[in-house]
Amino acid sequence: MPEIKLGEMEAKFAEIIWKNDNIPSGELVKLCEKELNWKKSTTYTMLRRLCEKGLFKNENGKVTSLITKDELAAQKGEELIRESYGGSLPRFIASFTERKSLSKKELDEIQQMIDDYRKES
Repeated sequence: MPEIKLGEMEAKFAEIIWKNDNIPSGELVKLCEKELNWKKSTTYTMLRRLCEKGLFKNENGKVTSLITKDELAAQKGEELIRESYGGSLPRFIASFTERKSLSKKELDEIQQMIDDYRKES
């Protein structure tokens, strides 16, 4: 999947679409006018831009997600680990836990994820 980067306003706009997935484009225009104080042309320009990035599609007057918010967040996390930690998840975790201690609940959740992953592999 190509790397998708969003500016501040693109992210706000994307959030509106994710909250209202499969929204008619006319309703999206009204929401953006109300929440972002945008004109119709601004909404359609931004929509076209995010469709070109592969985040959404606008077909037959319906705007739908091609990538979920969680998928985009995972992509950003992978990018951070690749760029800052040479792609090493253990190095990232070591760095993270040097500055913040994990609660028992967090440790249990991480352990469960590891156990689940091992079962799948």
